[in-house]
Amino acid sequence: MTDEANARPGRVRRRRANVPGGRAKKHEVWVSAEEEAELYQRALRAGVGIPRLLAEAAMADVPGETMTERRKQLTELFRLHRTLAGAANNLNQIARVTNAEGMLPVELRAALASTMAEVRTAAEHVQGVIEANGLRS
Repeated sequence: MTDEANARPGRVRRRRANVPGGRAKKHEVWVSAEEEAELYQRALRAGVGIPRLLAEAAMADVPGETMTERRKQLTELFRLHRTLAGAANNLNQIARVTNAEGMLPVELRAALASTMAEVRTAAEHVQGVIEANGLRS
């Protein structure tokens, strides 16, 4: 059973999902007070518990990237995709009116400026996500 199957929309589970038969092995890790504080802060930022943070970090395909972090990145990219799709729809509607009337009505100029600002902001945010994750654009 996956986390996604049990998770409520918009919420990340702090604990991992149950597995059939339970988990047979338990691992104990001793840390210093400073390491405990760092683990706590990282788990808090990720929105998960310390055991889940440690397990995801150890099992990550890409060092330093957990499933939780990856899920947050994908959520953000899907949000940006919806923003850009909405802006494209607005531009399409403006183009339809402009083509039908042969000119751009005054009331659509503000809508066009607003849409272009949204596109610019979303594109800058996409660039930021790409750079923050060490990807090339």
